[in-house]
Amino acid sequence: MERETLSIHAGYAPKNGESRLLPIVQSTTFKYDTSEDMGKLFDLEASGYFYSRLQNPTCDNVAAKIAALEGGTAAMLTGSGQAASFFSTFNIAGCGDHIVASSTIYGGTFNLFNVTMRKMGIDFTFVDPDCSDEELEAAFKPNTKAVFGETIANPALIVFDIERFANAAHKHGVPLIVDNTFATPINCRPFEWGADIVVHSTTKYMDGHDATVGGCIVDSGKFDWMAHADKFPGLTTPDESYHGITYAERFGKEGAFITKCTAQLMRDLGSVQAPMNAYILNLGLESLPLRIERHCRNAEKVAEFLNSNDKVSWVNYPGLPGNKYYERAKKYLPNGSCGVISFGVKGGRAAAEVFMKNLKLGMIATHVADAHTCVLHPASSTHRQLTDEELVAAGVGPDLIRLSVGIENVEDIIADVKQALEQI
Repeated sequence: MERETLSIHAGYAPKNGESRLLPIVQSTTFKYDTSEDMGKLFDLEASGYFYSRLQNPTCDNVAAKIAALEGGTAAMLTGSGQAASFFSTFNIAGCGDHIVASSTIYGGTFNLFNVTMRKMGIDFTFVDPDCSDEELEAAFKPNTKAVFGETIANPALIVFDIERFANAAHKHGVPLIVDNTFATPINCRPFEWGADIVVHSTTKYMDGHDATVGGCIVDSGKFDWMAHADKFPGLTTPDESYHGITYAERFGKEGAFITKCTAQLMRDLGSVQAPMNAYILNLGLESLPLRIERHCRNAEKVAEFLNSNDKVSWVNYPGLPGNKYYERAKKYLPNGSCGVISFGVKGGRAAAEVFMKNLKLGMIATHVADAHTCVLHPASSTHRQLTDEELVAAGVGPDLIRLSVGIENVEDIIADVKQALEQI
């Protein structure tokens, strides 16, 4: 089935007389007739449920839908996108290991890697996504366990060269992990370009309504862990914390990564997504293809308007002809990139603040990628502790405005932006 159909039908197939909508299984535990039946679940010899911290039917059905959309073989939901990024890397890297990551990834993920995970003894090398082949090659070390990047960087809007980084990762016998939050599987499926693991903050376009926080990890089922057994002992040697199971042998390429992530990391760290949240997420997924098309179409028109307005000094949108990443976006994102635009206003911080104060339709919010048009001026909110010089050094100038274009009528969005610009 095509992605539009999968968004509605994948993951849950009701049987005769069962609920047509995905049921919310709001239960912590599940009843069995014998201890032997439950024992088979603990030994991973049978499929089923015993405690919702590890697995829940509602969550599993939604994860299966996202796996189908991405073209993967297995998936798991997490409590947030941050948890998905953490679990995806910590599942294969531990104290003394190393990861190569794009330097332009979402700031929260950068801090997770550069501060929190360094405290756990995991080293990171951050590379410019447009670095030379020599610089990329030099970033790898004998203890490198993964490469991490974003399809469309948040908020830099840099389009990641998935194929290039996948080839570099595979040359060194490690997987490429890609955060596909902004593109979603509707506009890009990283597995088709060589990525091995995909993560999402489902809080964004997948939910689509700013209703619930969540994350997801999807495995392509293509990376051969046993072929690089010495690099990934957690997958290729017995796990003494779980009955001595060797995940790569028992579950193969298609299921080893997600099974280990569930049986080990979710068991111990517990960043589970609630069944109610998964249900709300599923409602969003059903309309995802329609919304993404509208977001992209609206954003292209708004970007064109901004690019022609004399109060605007610059516009960054990968779908805009002339953008540095326009050609790369046509390769990886031929149907559209996303609904997020960044731009600068003439007059710097003061002018940006005037613009923000005069918006009527656009909502001032830290959120992006939902049905509403949301606007943020980092210099006066999320980055307000920095001086203008520090903002420029961080790549978030005092004039920068992040505009997440919603699915309202585009003429109304443009009219609101126009009247706010006229107040400068």
